[in-house]
Amino acid sequence: MKKWLIVILLFVGATTVQAQEVYIPLGDSLAAGQTPYRQIDTGYTDLIAMQLTLTNELQYYSKELTFPGYTVANVLQRIEQPDAKALLAKATVITISAGANDLLQIVQHRPQAGTLSFSQLTADFSLNQVRQNIGILLEKLEQYAPHATIYVMGYYFPYPHVHPTQMEGTQQQLRLLNQILQQQAERHGAYFIAVEEIFAANAKAYLPNISDFHPTMEGYLVMANAFLQKFNQTLLTKEQLPQPNPLSFESLLQIEKITTELDIRMSPF
Repeated sequence: MKKWLIVILLFVGATTVQAQEVYIPLGDSLAAGQTPYRQIDTGYTDLIAMQLTLTNELQYYSKELTFPGYTVANVLQRIEQPDAKALLAKATVITISAGANDLLQIVQHRPQAGTLSFSQLTADFSLNQVRQNIGILLEKLEQYAPHATIYVMGYYFPYPHVHPTQMEGTQQQLRLLNQILQQQAERHGAYFIAVEEIFAANAKAYLPNISDFHPTMEGYLVMANAFLQKFNQTLLTKEQLPQPNPLSFESLLQIEKITTELDIRMSPF
């Protein structure tokens, strides 16, 4: 994560154009850039930052407020921290990936058997919690990030390898989740970024590990371009993707222990 900050700030320092955007993503493992094999690498947030750098729009980027496993409640807790409030106060662009962990943690996925199962009662409760918490999150961001335009990211169906007869029930829950995220985004003046349909066109290739629902870099490219299409219509191509440079979870946890003093020194403001 720190390498992105260093590269982007050096690039901005060299450009003659006044870059304005301060991009602060929030959320779960998709926002953090988790790979299909339990590492952290270039995710959709990094690709968005890369494209904003290429178009001379990015002043600052940090994904310090993302972490694998975050539910909406975890994001709510994270934004209450002093370092988070300092970042959000300067933000002009925020993306949110949160809600899937609230739902998928109740789904029992047996990848070798190709089956899915869940309790409908528990799913209903989880979706209602997402509805309440995402609304609270967006309300708090209106206060903590008054200069930011907020984008709520939708989710793709994460189990393309299961037996077709097993898909329908879980697909319906994911669609309800996306509907909730879209409704809450629009209610609070934010934008919703749909990815389900465009991701489904090549889902098995984007999700190569049948035991894991995190995408390849090409899958993250689809998500980044869905955002960029709405933001400034300047899309990235597959040929522009950086070389893989995965970070282990152990290294990620070490980075999390670094104090915010380093980030303040690196920040241009």
